[in-house]
Amino acid sequence: MDIKQLLQQTIDSGASDLHVLTGVPPTLRIDGILAPLTNFGVMTPEIVSELVSQSATSEQLSRISVDKEIDFSLPFSDKARFRGNIYTQKGSLAASFRRIPLEIPAIDSLGLPKIVHSFTGLRQGLVLITGPTGHGKSTTLASILNEINANRLCHIITIEDPIEFVFRSQKSIISQREMYSDTHSWQVALRSALREDPDVVLVGEMRDYETIAAALTVAETGHLVFATLHTNSAAQTVDRIVDVFPEEQQKQIRLQLSNVLEAVFSQRLIAAIPKGRVVAYELMLATNAIKTSIREGKSHLIDSILETSTEAGMITLEKSLADLVREGKITLDSAQNWSLRPELLSRLVRK
Repeated sequence: MDIKQLLQQTIDSGASDLHVLTGVPPTLRIDGILAPLTNFGVMTPEIVSELVSQSATSEQLSRISVDKEIDFSLPFSDKARFRGNIYTQKGSLAASFRRIPLEIPAIDSLGLPKIVHSFTGLRQGLVLITGPTGHGKSTTLASILNEINANRLCHIITIEDPIEFVFRSQKSIISQREMYSDTHSWQVALRSALREDPDVVLVGEMRDYETIAAALTVAETGHLVFATLHTNSAAQTVDRIVDVFPEEQQKQIRLQLSNVLEAVFSQRLIAAIPKGRVVAYELMLATNAIKTSIREGKSHLIDSILETSTEAGMITLEKSLADLVREGKITLDSAQNWSLRPELLSRLVRK
């Protein structure tokens, strides 16, 4: 069994992910559904270890013995590259590989709303792309950055772990920095970015207190910052950011966030009819009402503001799901599986 053979089958099958671990066959994820490659047979610890050795460098393999997991990027063929994660489970090695297309898709080709184009014209502030793992956040961000790259004279700095989409400078110049090979910490990289004359900064993920604080500072100093968070809604995103700070700092952070936040775009990839996946989303724009609710610590009002602000371009996840059901693009069961408020979804579908 050869890792190149498995990665090529991942590409040929249109899969998003490949999983290799002991006790099961190599497994793909196609349109969100796991699909074991039973013709390869069940993998032993020795087979998995060999596949891992074929995919990682000697330096990366030495880090695994200490850190127990690593992220890395893996160039592969002229059709795709992969984001790899090697980890240990039950004392043996395992790995997951996410397929990253070489061509960065256009915003419209992803089924995103037209208003996403407006993010590319912003000069400063903070735009957050949120949602579960594997639901297209990195692809959405790449499409936004590439539209800026094609149309504006900017210095774009990305800080990623690892680098996923590789950009080719067009009107913009792009500096892509990878954790552990180009910098040792998110916080240091963000602080350093302020001395690198950026116009736009991408933070691959706002993971902790230090990274969030540094990203807010970059946005506050007149730069446009894009970042991702693993949150399920706009209101939850606001709470997550504020709650990572000590209680005595939260009032100041709410003020800072209300001043810099431009939008929260939360997305899901839902199984489509008859096949494939389609995007459902929630969009919060930083209107005066939203800024006030953030500043005053009333994030519980955000959902109702979204429901009554459709003319401003905002939409709840439930409204987006209901529209897809009525258009025959997804089933009601699929919509309910991803809804945060199933009762509201049912009412909207019946309208």
